[in-house]
Amino acid sequence: MSLIVQKFGGTSVGSVEKIQHVATRVIQEVNKGNQVVVVVSAMGKTTDELIRLAAGITDKPNKRDMDMLLTTGEQMTISLLSMALQTKGYSSVSMTGWQAGIQTEAVHSKARITRIETARMKEELNRGKIVVVAGFQGMDSNHEITTLGRGGSDTTAVALAAALKASRCDIYTDVDGVYTSDPRYIKGSRKLEGISYDEMLELANLGAGVLHPRAVEFAKNNSIPLTVRSSMEETEGTLIEEVSNLEENLVVRGVAFEGEIVRVTIYGLQNEFTGLAAIFSTLADNHINVDIIIQSRTDINSTNLSFSIKEAELEDALAVLSQHKEELGFTRVEHETGLAKVSIVGSGMVSNPGVAAQMFQALSQNSIAIKMVSTSEIKVSTVVNMEDMLKAAQIIHDSFSLEALQPKPQLAK
Repeated sequence: MSLIVQKFGGTSVGSVEKIQHVATRVIQEVNKGNQVVVVVSAMGKTTDELIRLAAGITDKPNKRDMDMLLTTGEQMTISLLSMALQTKGYSSVSMTGWQAGIQTEAVHSKARITRIETARMKEELNRGKIVVVAGFQGMDSNHEITTLGRGGSDTTAVALAAALKASRCDIYTDVDGVYTSDPRYIKGSRKLEGISYDEMLELANLGAGVLHPRAVEFAKNNSIPLTVRSSMEETEGTLIEEVSNLEENLVVRGVAFEGEIVRVTIYGLQNEFTGLAAIFSTLADNHINVDIIIQSRTDINSTNLSFSIKEAELEDALAVLSQHKEELGFTRVEHETGLAKVSIVGSGMVSNPGVAAQMFQALSQNSIAIKMVSTSEIKVSTVVNMEDMLKAAQIIHDSFSLEALQPKPQLAK
């Protein structure tokens, strides 16, 4: 007997009929002789509707109360799915995140899981029950309800798989796998048979919405085989593992893009050595994630610093910098909105020089201005104007011939 964790996203449980279908998919796994833990998101647009209701009362809701509100969406789904399983003759139990033993840090709206007490889940599984767990939520050491941020149900599922030592974790969604880019926007995007943890983690961090980055981190750190597959169709999905031997002919495995990026520039930083550490430590202490960083020295005593963040974090970032301006030692802050990030990812880039040059050349030939650049061994990211985002992604996707299996492209020298 194997233990399988399944996760179904909001579109997969968006109606009573879809919940009945999910129940059937769960039962198929149980009938193979496996124990099953199911993690579900809120139904359809429920979370968006709850946010809209809060916005009707205040434009700055208390984060604790928002967590209390938003966790009700998943609680509705676990109850309905458990009922559906029971009506089909299968024993099940629904659990909120805290009932399932999910403990988090004391941060509202984007908490991280710190540990999972599995005793109760194991007890229910040993009684022959299907355990249905609310994703996206947990409880901190002060017994406060917390949420894990958007996409947190993926994290819940993989974290549970790790804690329970599951054989695998299946992420069911409205697409049938991981694609070379978002097929809703990029022509020629196709499903990948396999991809490595590192490549998937980069794609997730760079805007590919199919998986939450923290979910991939959990899978990698605990060697949990992860499969992304369709909740509606009986098809093979995309296998995510440590080293993928599939799609070996691709230097670039995927193109990701993300809008609502802001470039923040700090001018006149007086102490380059201690100032950089102080700025990024201060932002990190306030849970503001910084991405691309560019530093330029204007004279011997002054440095300018630019970095990118999500637009949703701009107000908090500016407030933090203003509050600590004197101790951080800079003269002023400016920001530029209306930007987007377009990236390429592929483990083959390590041994194939010229990938970045080909990307930059393709953008240049199409008059797309590059505002910031960031690289690693397996990715290259560029910041462009928001209006050029989809055009840039399509150009890059075409440049690397991702629409069809072909020999490795000839890269620019």
